[in-house]
Amino acid sequence: MKQFTAVLAGMVLFLVSCKQSEQASYFDKTGMDTTVHPGDNFFMYANGNWIRNSKIPDDQSGWGSFYTLYEENLKKLRSILDAVSARKDLAKGSKEQKVGDFYASGMDSIAIDKAGYDPLKPMLAKIDAVQNSTALMDLLAASFPEGDGDLIGMYVGADERNSTKNILILYQTGLSLPEKDYYTKTDSTTIAQRRKLVAHAAKLFEMTGTDAATAQQWAQSILALEAKIAQSHLLPVDLRDPIRNYNKMSVADLVKLSPQINWGHTLQLMGIQTDSVNVSQPAYYKALGALLASEPIEAWKAKARFDYIASNASLLSKAFVDERFSFNQLFSGAKTQEDRWKKMVNRTDNGLKDLLGQIFVEQYFPPEAKQRMDALVNNLQVAFRKRIAQLDWMSDTTKQKAQEKLDAFLKKIGYPSKWRSYDDVQISRTDFYGNMRAIAKHDYAESIAKIGKAVDKTEWMMTAPTVNAYYNPLFNEIVFPAGILQFPFFEMKADDAINYGAIGMVIGHEMTHGFDDQGRQYDAAGNLKDWWTSTDGAKFTHKAKGVIDQYNQYVVLDSLHVNGALTLGENLADIGGLAIAYDAFKLTKQGQSTDKIDGFTPDQRFFLGYAQVWRLIDRPEMMRTRITTDPHSPEEFRVNGPISNFAPFYEAFGVKAGQKMFRPENERARIW
Repeated sequence: MKQFTAVLAGMVLFLVSCKQSEQASYFDKTGMDTTVHPGDNFFMYANGNWIRNSKIPDDQSGWGSFYTLYEENLKKLRSILDAVSARKDLAKGSKEQKVGDFYASGMDSIAIDKAGYDPLKPMLAKIDAVQNSTALMDLLAASFPEGDGDLIGMYVGADERNSTKNILILYQTGLSLPEKDYYTKTDSTTIAQRRKLVAHAAKLFEMTGTDAATAQQWAQSILALEAKIAQSHLLPVDLRDPIRNYNKMSVADLVKLSPQINWGHTLQLMGIQTDSVNVSQPAYYKALGALLASEPIEAWKAKARFDYIASNASLLSKAFVDERFSFNQLFSGAKTQEDRWKKMVNRTDNGLKDLLGQIFVEQYFPPEAKQRMDALVNNLQVAFRKRIAQLDWMSDTTKQKAQEKLDAFLKKIGYPSKWRSYDDVQISRTDFYGNMRAIAKHDYAESIAKIGKAVDKTEWMMTAPTVNAYYNPLFNEIVFPAGILQFPFFEMKADDAINYGAIGMVIGHEMTHGFDDQGRQYDAAGNLKDWWTSTDGAKFTHKAKGVIDQYNQYVVLDSLHVNGALTLGENLADIGGLAIAYDAFKLTKQGQSTDKIDGFTPDQRFFLGYAQVWRLIDRPEMMRTRITTDPHSPEEFRVNGPISNFAPFYEAFGVKAGQKMFRPENERARIW
């Protein structure tokens, strides 16, 4: 979905251990490598010793400096869940009973292993009985209200041309590999990944009772079919274009797009009543219809079986969990699985969302933290307003519209003003799979009930304990869950240099997303609407092209380059976020002083705090996946890229021509 842009990639979890002494001073001097000149590689100057001495835990795909917070939040949530799951006096239907019993049901590995794949047998039997593509689509469509469904990517969100009203949105789906190029690239790594997909599918088929020869045949047909589906897909960089991906049409026109699908009947089976839909990627649905008619039904049935088994494998017995992990290792590089309690903490957070979030906030997010964040956000808004007013490349007409959009930001900090209810969800302590289905059915019913209704801007797209933040252009909102508002992102006792370099940059980053190459196309009300003069729009595009060119030059894993076009929005947000955070920092008492702490000036401490909060090492497998699919640049370039464009950094560390990071003034990105 393209509804919001987060500060961290959803697929990447940065985890870190942090020494007590580091937190005491809120800055880790021992992690620095002062043999590297700040002007040659500031990321390594700030983090080099930490990077050399750190080891990625076997159960992680990466390890980074500010994800102690993720680990700490898991432990906090576990303490909540252990406590409530042990209680026998909880009222049935209470939030404590539901999260406690859900957690307990998932921790009962003996019962889950005993069930094997029994929960999947009814649906697999239905797939086996299908005789043609029409019957298959009917079965898959009717499965959506039950928490399953396949081949139709859908969600409900604000209409981008009328952001006050919700609409059904269809998007491309149907692939088991990360994106379309994985089906055609000829390097040895990608070829091995395609072979593993076939082996993985065959293994899952055999584990559910299919003979080896048939399993292999079905698995090969899946790869061949998905390769044809992939031809219709847009690349990740193309998915960033909001105009290209907005294609509102009537259901009648959807029928014309893919006449092989009886859309009226299909939507009815899905429980959906609507006369219009935004088909984000029409080419996929055109191809889906054609391929349903041209490809053998046995190939489609094989894919439906595999998709169903694979999507549910992590909920089944250990053998299925292990097999699914083995496949995912190709893209994450993790050597072992996370402990079961970690998985179940995450499932409870992601599944019962606000029920667990309420308890987390009550115990771990004090009111004074919210008040300090309110002040930080307001200070950055003031700084951004001033930067817009001083732009030398933008006309007064566009500046006025930009200021109106900035002033209209909806600011959400900590937790929702209205908690989501799960009153219709019954949670059993002895039926983990049934609990997952109940939650999925609830989420689907809640979603489709919004079609055609007014948008509720009190809703959040992340849970309160989430260690992340986001900007949503359709709500024109910046959102900072309680989960991220803790050390090392944010610490009540830390000096302003550290807080503004860390959470301040995150705030500025999310604010800038409202004005990056995507966000700038939405107006103050969240509508996809051009509010720029043509001259200003052309100037922005020219400046953005310079950022693309800059990041295209960065290389990881010897020869793999950052994709400047794919990462443009995040790079613009990093560049703008750093500048806004610095300007806001200069409004503070410390920002206006020259008093040193730990031997560093306030400005140096600001930049070092910024660099250390982004320190990270990735496994090669994860880095390859990120480069092809993640709109965020690797962390080294999230630090070195922005500061190489920023004059105050040059002044703080005496960076001069001839040093590796030095960029001539006429080549430095200056947008926001």
